[in-house]
Amino acid sequence: MRSWPVELFVATSAATLLAAPACSTESSSRGDRSIESGHASFPRVSDPVGPVDNAYALASKVALPAVKPSESEGLHNVFRLSDHVISGGEPAGEPAFAQLAAMGVKTIVSVDGKTPDAATAAKHGIRYVHIPIEYRGISDGELLELAKTFRECEGPFYAHCFHGKHRGPAAAAVGRLVLDGASREQAIAEMRQWCGTAPEYEGLFRDIATKSLPGEEQTRAFVFDFPAARGFGGFREAMVDVSRRDDALMKLSAKEFAYDPAHPDIDAIHEVGTLADALRIAGTLPEIHDRPHDFQQRLEQAAAQALKLEEQLTAVRRGEAGAADAARKSYAELSKTCTACHAAYRNR
Repeated sequence: MRSWPVELFVATSAATLLAAPACSTESSSRGDRSIESGHASFPRVSDPVGPVDNAYALASKVALPAVKPSESEGLHNVFRLSDHVISGGEPAGEPAFAQLAAMGVKTIVSVDGKTPDAATAAKHGIRYVHIPIEYRGISDGELLELAKTFRECEGPFYAHCFHGKHRGPAAAAVGRLVLDGASREQAIAEMRQWCGTAPEYEGLFRDIATKSLPGEEQTRAFVFDFPAARGFGGFREAMVDVSRRDDALMKLSAKEFAYDPAHPDIDAIHEVGTLADALRIAGTLPEIHDRPHDFQQRLEQAAAQALKLEEQLTAVRRGEAGAADAARKSYAELSKTCTACHAAYRNR
């Protein structure tokens, strides 16, 4: 694996990228590493750094050059980390998948909870592998699935979550470790300094820095069918919908919730109404009854705040005086409630 300046990664044409044979559900029968990955052999995975008090702080140990992400239609926060691994946001629409195909991508690894658009990806000759992870960190089982995918599926790889800032870069870091032999410090530096992974997600930094990764024999023996989609249902699926509704509202809040020609498919009243319903229904799920009382209260509070915001945005649509200011205040309160709940229960 040659080492290139990152400035070249962002602009590299598809012709320079390395390819490899497609992944197989019969992986346990394979013994030739060159067949599995396109590598003559896999590089040695760097050793964990050991227990650390602050892995986010450690991610500044390696100083990286300032590089801006690549942006195109439906494809955001994109960083080519190596010949084999690209990190970015969720591909949205035909042009995004066409661009990924032009970049040479053969396998997309989604670690987001949303069901991937595998059909559109397939139209462009790209395979999806869906391995959802949480914000709080990567489990040993998820690390095993990710390592096997990177070692046995066809590259180059595009790893993504929703925005491409937190979980997606952590998955890409696994690829950097197993395919490129990157150091732990380098991998987490890329997460922090390029991709924008926030300090709130210490668990993601910690697991990349300190966890042992499965070896080649372990991944070869592990039976995994590389699913294109996984369904969850229940609270986790509800939160996927909530996050997308909130993302739409965040875009419109910059325009005082008015119609935005840049996002013609987003209507503020529809989005907040759907958000309120999702929060309300989530609060009635049987699995919520086992959660801490404080968590249940926060969920109820967020649902009530979303309903209040829906009423105020309706007033804005009617042109009522002072409604826009009230809506901005309500959205700020809703965002504060969600952020506090995430800090207490999601990110830890």
